[in-house]
Amino acid sequence: MRVRDDYRTMSGPEKASALMLALGEEHAAKLFTLMDDDEIKELSQIMSNLGTVSAPVIERIFVDFADQISATGSLVGSFDSTERLLEKVLGKDRVKNIMEEIRGPAGRTMWDKLGNVHESVLANYLKNEYPQTVAVVLSKIKSEHAARVLGQLPEAFALEVIMRMLRMEAVQKEVLDDIERTLRTEFMSNLARTSRRDSHEMMAEIFNNLDRATENRFISALEERNRDSAEKIKALMFTFEDLNRLDPGAIQTLLRNVDKAKLALALKGASEPLRDLFFANMSARASKLLREDMQAMGPVRLKDVDESQVYMVSLAKELAAKGEILIADKRGGEDELIY
Repeated sequence: MRVRDDYRTMSGPEKASALMLALGEEHAAKLFTLMDDDEIKELSQIMSNLGTVSAPVIERIFVDFADQISATGSLVGSFDSTERLLEKVLGKDRVKNIMEEIRGPAGRTMWDKLGNVHESVLANYLKNEYPQTVAVVLSKIKSEHAARVLGQLPEAFALEVIMRMLRMEAVQKEVLDDIERTLRTEFMSNLARTSRRDSHEMMAEIFNNLDRATENRFISALEERNRDSAEKIKALMFTFEDLNRLDPGAIQTLLRNVDKAKLALALKGASEPLRDLFFANMSARASKLLREDMQAMGPVRLKDVDESQVYMVSLAKELAAKGEILIADKRGGEDELIY
């Protein structure tokens, strides 16, 4: 059987396998419990074909391992390793709840998740609770969200909640845990089962991402079948030409974040008023350079123009979601700007 006596020729997995064998059964078994199946299979395969490793090589592996740990002091953590560790000391149901909170896209804790629930939905649930309970909930979420929820509650009930919040002292952990448990089991679970996006809003998002020809074809066909739905979808859609509704500050923010090559392509297929709006919000030099770039392009494919315009619409929506720009509702209403 061959003897491995050259440390430099060994791969990382081979060194790890040698280290595991050198640790002995008891310690190696503990390490295996912290690995996933793929890691165990890889190490097992290498270990079975490792052959004899000389004592100086084993010593070098241990020294290098100790040096690396003491030098960096770092550890690599992941969701899977954390979950495996928690399952050693906690029950599976409790670990599942904890990991759901950590992994959940809507937030890290129940209160973070409530911050992602629309104020009217949250208010509709809370109006049937005791004012004291509502006071605790509103004290735990962000103040701007709490204000919107409060504004949705019946006036007399909202005043009761305000009075409780003014007189509220430190909430006992048991009470807080009980409220959190109730919110999770009764409200958030029901919300997950029943919440559903408006179908017209969902279709508007899908139509926004179609190329222009396909979008026009579907809209025309839908107008023949169900004109009312077609009109609702068109009203909810935010198209490239709707960038015309952005104020100068929003256009300038968009220009600071946009890919200049895609901007040139998108404006190549834009209406004259929309082009002028972008040019008007650029410096004379930047405007001149952009015009020259567009002219130098010559004829461009409609598909490329469409993709660039969809990109700009998506960028505008991202900036609006971050609160960096405001997109006024084309139907008017609360989001309409007054100058």
